[in-house]
Amino acid sequence: MSRLTGVSPVRLALPLLLLAATTHAQDATPHTAAYPGTLALDIDATDLSHRIFRAHERIPVQPGPLTLLYPRWLPGHHSPSGPIDKIAGIVFTANGQRLAWTRDPLDVYAFRLDIPAGATTLEVDFDFLSPTDRSQGRVVMTPAMLNLQWNTVVLYPAGHAASAITVVPSVKLPPQWQAATALDGAVRSGDTVRYAPVAFNTLIDSPIYAGQYFKRIDLDPGAKVPVHMDVFADDPRFLEAKPEQIAAHRKLVQQAYKLFGSHHYDHYDFLFSLSDQMAGNGLEHHRSSEDGVGTGYFTEWDTQAGERDLLPHEYTHSWNGKFRRGADLTTPDFNVPMQDSLLWVYEGQTQYWGNVLAGRSGLRTAEQSRDALALVAAAYTDNRAGLTWRALQDTTNDPIIAQRRPKPYRGFQLSEDYYSGGQMIWLEVDARIRAKTGGRKSLDDFASAFFGVDNGSWTVHPYTFDDVVRTLDGVVADDWATFLRARLDGATPITGGIAAAGWKLVYLDKPNDYAKAAAKEGGGADFLYSLGFTVDKDGKLGEVRWDGPAFRAGIGSGMQLVAVDGREYKKVTLEDAVKAAKGGTAPITLLVKDFDRYRTIALDYHDGLRYPHLQRIAGTPDHLGAIYAARK
Repeated sequence: MSRLTGVSPVRLALPLLLLAATTHAQDATPHTAAYPGTLALDIDATDLSHRIFRAHERIPVQPGPLTLLYPRWLPGHHSPSGPIDKIAGIVFTANGQRLAWTRDPLDVYAFRLDIPAGATTLEVDFDFLSPTDRSQGRVVMTPAMLNLQWNTVVLYPAGHAASAITVVPSVKLPPQWQAATALDGAVRSGDTVRYAPVAFNTLIDSPIYAGQYFKRIDLDPGAKVPVHMDVFADDPRFLEAKPEQIAAHRKLVQQAYKLFGSHHYDHYDFLFSLSDQMAGNGLEHHRSSEDGVGTGYFTEWDTQAGERDLLPHEYTHSWNGKFRRGADLTTPDFNVPMQDSLLWVYEGQTQYWGNVLAGRSGLRTAEQSRDALALVAAAYTDNRAGLTWRALQDTTNDPIIAQRRPKPYRGFQLSEDYYSGGQMIWLEVDARIRAKTGGRKSLDDFASAFFGVDNGSWTVHPYTFDDVVRTLDGVVADDWATFLRARLDGATPITGGIAAAGWKLVYLDKPNDYAKAAAKEGGGADFLYSLGFTVDKDGKLGEVRWDGPAFRAGIGSGMQLVAVDGREYKKVTLEDAVKAAKGGTAPITLLVKDFDRYRTIALDYHDGLRYPHLQRIAGTPDHLGAIYAARK
């Protein structure tokens, strides 16, 4: 995927996908042609007990063969992950008669049927059986709230660009529930909300959050282009936000405007769930974002710093990923394959700005932003053995390869490292620009030039690798193509930005405050840079560092830690054992359970507790301090 050619690789991928569909007269219509007529899509979201969304569509049709598609390639997922396994009960009717249908054997997301003579409307009914347990996928319906993602409840006609299909959507909600969405023209009648006609691509980009307990917070009071945070919670007490917390979110909006110098929406909504029941989420859209964390976001503010780059990250995507999008990710509909070669810009730079904007807005302190960065720097210094065999560029394929399934040895296998690995690259780019210009310019100038064009427009502007390089050269002349490719393709380490920013990675015997808060929230313990593993509150081992002390002793991911030096495992017991073994010769004795086998393992480790921190390099410019400072 390091190759970036825009359209031709996408077209080469089409023959198998649309082999059957292209034999139909209506499917031969160019993608740019508007679909004749307006689709109606009505969703009944009231079956909370069974967690079922019931879909009914009315599609204008003409007699003859028709292919309908279920969205497969989902923006923001970067993968063919449309949850087709969760739809059931499909019935097609026309002229009052039930129609036979077949699934395309080469594309299971395509449904083929024949429209009888005289029929002008096809009625479509089916159910989306949303997960009732997290093992089945993301939970999107609970007794108190729901998240309606339109791509899960719709079939659409093949052969037309998504932007050329017009839909009138509606949703029936449980009694007294309120809803929030970026869709326009809401008219409520009883518990049914109908929205204005909208292009199909915009519909898919405009999910709904709805619930029993709701609060709307104005994040830009008096603005001509409004920005709101629409908060839904398991219980009303979780909605209570202090004035200083709201002020930090309002400052986020202003700092984003100062960074990009533009906006690419006519209004924006953070759709925000605070729930221990509905699964967490972070998914970008042009005029909204789906954001989900636990219930304590406001009420347990001091332990939530790890969550507070979520809104800055997803908000940044309105500029980076939605407005400007990699050319090989910009497809005409949701069933043409995407390519992910530029995710190190789309997600990597967004990951960078998410942490920076969290710091600039006060959602995190500058120290918390540095502490978060220290953990990333440590990962790419001491826990990414996978970079010895796999380039960061290749991880842009991971959404398609793994589709976010857990991995036993992530540090060696690598995962979607273009996020945090991309963040490291962009930190070095930022520090390099600042150094070359004596602090007069920075990556902020790139952001303004690249993402800030056409203020107010939300028409997608695709880009290529060459466009990125050209814009960087416009900020400050350099051999940016060689610089980027060396890091993306593995010729140069990606950790140079820490020192270039005037800091160095060190290990101390206590975790930084950011890491301590995260550990307190999850109840687990991090011994990754000492013994070489993380462990949850129940003693189950999570990540085991490839070729670290524990790995070399025969400890593997997924084992259960039962005892330490003959005593029942507790976090403090293991910490005390590591401290006692420092500088000595006696091993730490661990009793582990591996399936139904118990094993005693002597862990020969004597370097004490080690946790990542950043320290200033004396006599060098503090670019990191400038990066996290709020823009005036």
